[in-house]
Amino acid sequence: MSRLRAGLWWGLLLALAPIALPQALWTRRTALRLPKAAGAQSGLAGAGQGGEPLRLLLIGESTVAGVGVEAQEAALAGQLAQALSLRLQRPVAWRACGENGITAGEACERLLPLALSEPADLVLLVFGVNDTTRLSSLARWEAALSSLSRTLNGRGARVVFTGVPPIQHFSALPWLLRCLLGLRAGLLDSELRRVSAQEQAQYARLELQFVDEYLARDGYHPSALGYRVWGEGLAEQITRSV
Repeated sequence: MSRLRAGLWWGLLLALAPIALPQALWTRRTALRLPKAAGAQSGLAGAGQGGEPLRLLLIGESTVAGVGVEAQEAALAGQLAQALSLRLQRPVAWRACGENGITAGEACERLLPLALSEPADLVLLVFGVNDTTRLSSLARWEAALSSLSRTLNGRGARVVFTGVPPIQHFSALPWLLRCLLGLRAGLLDSELRRVSAQEQAQYARLELQFVDEYLARDGYHPSALGYRVWGEGLAEQITRSV
């Protein structure tokens, strides 16, 4: 069924390409580009809590790099670590291994070797936006997700995938691109759910309202509030499954 839906999507894209392509080129030229979060890419949340720290690793795209906020403590890594520490009543030692613009397949080559330099108990994989916008095939997407999950699971880590963001709500994009890419993101998210079940990894829904206060000024990445709400929602889902 997913292959049929993918074929229908390609047909729709081909029909709308004379309108969509100029919009995509215009958006690429005019989009506001924010830097990644500055400062340390690792830290400790809940230092006052007792017990051995949970070793948390995030691997992914620009949201793991912290684009949209000034420091990683305010981005997804820091906010998730803080929320997990409060829920688990133990310290959380976190690391963020992210790269702006990277796909899941590229992360297997560039980020995974770096991520494996230190052991981790819990790994959050955050991908989908770049695979959507760069039109990664479902086969390539599936292969990359499986490779990441199996490698990390083989190192003894618990693997959690975040849902693919609903690009139809990204205000930085023109309406037609939001619709087309939103449909594509839905296809990748369906495949992500299937791979998560197949690889015995957890799928965590992206529970975030895409309203102005939750978005950075580029209309594309989360704001500090958006990261906090996202991190709290992830922590709730992760600890529910412990």
